[in-house]
Amino acid sequence: MPDPACPAEIPLDDGLDRLLLSAVTASGRSRQDIGQEARIHKDALRRILEGKRAATLDEAIRILSASGAKPHVALALQLLGETGKAAEWMYTDLGSFLEIFLQELPEALEAILGCQLHEVRPRWAKGAAHRVASLLAEHIDDLERRDTLYAR
Repeated sequence: MPDPACPAEIPLDDGLDRLLLSAVTASGRSRQDIGQEARIHKDALRRILEGKRAATLDEAIRILSASGAKPHVALALQLLGETGKAAEWMYTDLGSFLEIFLQELPEALEAILGCQLHEVRPRWAKGAAHRVASLLAEHIDDLERRDTLYAR
């Protein structure tokens, strides 16, 4: 039985088994290799992937890592109810970007906002997300223009 005091032992939400199965399948590696690297018995891995046994957070991270996926972004998207995007993005550059972005964001917020950190309002989140996406689009467009100029 999971220890509720240890978050790594709490079973995760429905749909995680499909995400993990998707990661294992897309990895191109055998289940045996993934199970060995993730330190999960082959029968336990089989039951997890079939949805007959809930994976703990620690197990999910180890399975995703052994599959070559970006575990933190895949689980973050899964927890946000974006299972499709989690499965689609966990092996992409976008997944790598989001993994690094989410890891760097707390420190960046503290460094930039300083004592204004407590002034941030939840209602700004959607607009801020759109602004970050717009900045990325502008950056990509700028890089493409530069590549075109230098290619001549």
